[in-house]
Amino acid sequence: MKVMKFGGTSVGSPERMKAVASMVASDTEHPVFIVLSAMSGTTNSLIEISNYLYKKNTDGANEVINNLERKYKQHVEELYSTDEYKTKAHEFIRNEFNYLRSFTKDLFTSFEEKNIIAQGEIISTNMMTYYLLENGIKATLLSALDFMRTDKNAEPDLHYLKEKLSVVMKENQGYDVYITQGFICRNAYGEVDNLQRGGSDFTASLIGAALPADEIQIWTDIDGMHNNDPRFVEKTDAIHQLNFEEAAELAYFGAKILHPTCVQPAKYAGIPVRLKNTMDPAAEGTIIDNVLIKGKIKAVAAKDKITAIKIKSSRMLFATGFLRKIFEIFESYQTPIDMITTSEVGVSMSIDNCAHLNEIVDELKKYGTVTVDTDMCIVCVVGDLEWSNIGFETLVLDAMKDIPIRMISYGGSNYNISFLIKASDKKRALQSLSDVLFNK
Repeated sequence: MKVMKFGGTSVGSPERMKAVASMVASDTEHPVFIVLSAMSGTTNSLIEISNYLYKKNTDGANEVINNLERKYKQHVEELYSTDEYKTKAHEFIRNEFNYLRSFTKDLFTSFEEKNIIAQGEIISTNMMTYYLLENGIKATLLSALDFMRTDKNAEPDLHYLKEKLSVVMKENQGYDVYITQGFICRNAYGEVDNLQRGGSDFTASLIGAALPADEIQIWTDIDGMHNNDPRFVEKTDAIHQLNFEEAAELAYFGAKILHPTCVQPAKYAGIPVRLKNTMDPAAEGTIIDNVLIKGKIKAVAAKDKITAIKIKSSRMLFATGFLRKIFEIFESYQTPIDMITTSEVGVSMSIDNCAHLNEIVDELKKYGTVTVDTDMCIVCVVGDLEWSNIGFETLVLDAMKDIPIRMISYGGSNYNISFLIKASDKKRALQSLSDVLFNK
């Protein structure tokens, strides 16, 4: 079995939905399990509805609901060709939007908000199921709320998922296509919730590991992960193959096509993840697996909106426990550290979450002189960069010779070298790295 995830742009219109359905239906030799996001733009509208309801502005909420309902009624007319399925779909849409209107009459909390936001995936999966059935495909819709759950720490409950999904699949044997919602789940208390990080990609990876599947496919609007960011750099190419570790590094340090959490369940289960382009299904895409190609630099990525914090103190010299005290400050404000470098009297760190920057800086001043640099960027070079591979560091540094560098991190992983630079130097750094590492 293959697990195939399709994002919002992949099912963003009736025309795109038909293309996805055709793609799924063309390969029924083995069962397919598809995970769908909400149609593009829908989640934003649902969040807007929630914002109005928080402000007790029911007129504003109803206006957005009415506009969205008109949009979906038009989608139904364009998607289905028979009166039977047009009638079924219109009835479903009417019930869905009456359900959304019911929230304008009651007290509104975060619980209601999560119920509202979940409707985007519920609508897209029902519409796709009706369309497949209309076209004679043996398909069934499985509600993610029946098997996808998080624990009290808001992490996926893997044991529950595997157990419940196994039961659901045994009760629904013999179908060619199984459909479920990405992103949404229940929490440990049985309430409607969502996976937040990674969204539908995370759902697909978790389901693929639980089944287990032969392959997990993530379908987006780009032909795989590129060796640099095509928005800033000329002449980028899709990468044919990545190791799980390389993919995780690229995702964490800015490659938008994939969320870092997505590859973890697949990695632990040993299931390859393939990144494909819905707009160009024939394109090879990128395969992510356990294979490591020795001695090769694969890609460059950049992470924006970074802040660097430097603390200098003579008390650090020969002192035990100094770094622990520093790290505990960041932990107390739930602020992760991206990069860190140390000397005998100083430590520099970078963060991407500045929600508690002022409080962190105030507490750090107890231990030394604090300097803050904002509007920074982390540029990450990824590949087989084990320390015994002579020459790669020199090559990378040569590409960065004209870029002012605030920090360098190397050795924490065998797969990356990271540079902290000014955001204004990002485009120039990315282009130079491409010219030296890939285009010569």
